[in-house]
Amino acid sequence: MPNALKVLEDAITRCTRCPRLVEYRERVAREKRRMYRDQEYWGRPVPGFGDPTARILILGLAPAAHGANRTGRMFTGDRSGDFLYRTLHEVGLASQPESLSRSDGLRLRDVFISASCRCAPPANKPAPGEIRNCRWWLEQELALLKHVRVVVALGRIAFDDYLTLLRDEGHVGRRSAFAFAHNRVHNPGLVLPALISSYHPSQQNTQTGKLTYSMFREVFVEAMRLADARNSL
Repeated sequence: MPNALKVLEDAITRCTRCPRLVEYRERVAREKRRMYRDQEYWGRPVPGFGDPTARILILGLAPAAHGANRTGRMFTGDRSGDFLYRTLHEVGLASQPESLSRSDGLRLRDVFISASCRCAPPANKPAPGEIRNCRWWLEQELALLKHVRVVVALGRIAFDDYLTLLRDEGHVGRRSAFAFAHNRVHNPGLVLPALISSYHPSQQNTQTGKLTYSMFREVFVEAMRLADARNSL
């Protein structure tokens, strides 16, 4: 399983399906942000990261231009990642409360982190066709992550993307039957992972108080509880 995931990760990093995203991610990597001008940017699609035997899959939106597009690891090197990893550490799912680089020693326990879009998009807004192009990679990850019992979708776009995948595979009917709300549990089917919708830990949400640490912590406490409850599936 780990070897198959590694093969998939390598394939993801070579993806060029979306010309607009290829141009943008590479331009950002060349021009850089002033505070990171001495660093070498990743500038490629960002693969998933975490425990290959994870029971919890976290699905985000896309790499940040100067976060994961710089560091090469999901939710690493930006404020959203700071919020996420601090929370995961508090509930025992991460070995440390911060994620700074691929070589910082961070380890995840029982968690794998992925995204609907693997390339940094302009204005942090991938086009529908770009999300559709990337969905195939998520399908391949889910096929390899045999132990996943809970999917935590961070934000409405990731939530809709995962439901679209389930709909296209014939597991659910109308996507509108599932209403997005923070820390809401959805059950697409007995043999499928439970789905938890959550606000995204973006600065727009965290700095305005729409999403607090305690609110976010409750999401992962619930995810761990559900993973235990569905462990026999």
